Amino acid sequence: MKSFKFFLTSAVALMMLASCGTTSKVPITGRKQRLSVSDEQILSLSASQYKQYLSSAKISTNATNTAMVQRVGKNLANAVVNYLANNGYANEVKNYAWEFNLVQNNSVNAFCMPGGKIVVYEGMLPVTQDEASLAIVLGHEIAHAVAKHSAEQMSKQNNQSLLASVGASIVGAKLGENAANLATSVASTGLTFLNAHYSRDNESEADHMGLIFAAMAGYDPNTALTFWKRMSQASSGSSSGGALQSYLSSHPSDTKRVSDIQRWLPEAMQYYKAK
Repeated sequence: MKSFKFFLTSAVALMMLASCGTTSKVPITGRKQRLSVSDEQILSLSASQYKQYLSSAKISTNATNTAMVQRVGKNLANAVVNYLANNGYANEVKNYAWEFNLVQNNSVNAFCMPGGKIVVYEGMLPVTQDEASLAIVLGHEIAHAVAKHSAEQMSKQNNQSLLASVGASIVGAKLGENAANLATSVASTGLTFLNAHYSRDNESEADHMGLIFAAMAGYDPNTALTFWKRMSQASSGSSSGGALQSYLSSHPSDTKRVSDIQRWLPEAMQYYKAK
């Protein structure tokens, strides 16, 4: 009887997971994804965290570098929005408010919150070295937003929490309410958009999309090969190695990344028109 109860409860949970959310297709790659959180929900959370982050961050005082980040970012955003509008994806980013900030931080890092809120750390610029390489970084970060990787991770987390609640109810029946609460607490984790860690599949997809986004904006996608090689070489350096290892920890291996980029370059070159 107990095993039947477990089966029935689990079946109900699985049906709930299957019935909730919407199915969408990621631009460029065409991958299908199922999201159980709405744009309104995730953009509201993102706006709140972004505001909180900026209240404590130190914005760069380097006017030249700040202008470069904003110029490259806007070029990319305009190209991406135009592409999406012309290919039936306009609604996917209609509520985005693109913003690009350079922050005083020596870490080799950059991130994009849902809704187009992008931050580049000053420590990234010595590695990018030029606008085309910066476009590869920003294209990658923009891709995370366009592909809604944060919403995807949150949806997975919600699904896991639902299954954990089912398990907790069973634990509670056997060990009491305290054990059930502990099981739920351990299974549930908070989501932060700052320095978010996506799956390697998400990172690879962002590499692919970002390469094409850079090409759309008029930046030579071949630059990606030399840029990522510099990132790989810098990761073993004493001054920035730790930060780079953190940035690259969930990304594909250097060998796979270079191999993938070489495979995607013919596709990216179809979108490239030199400025």
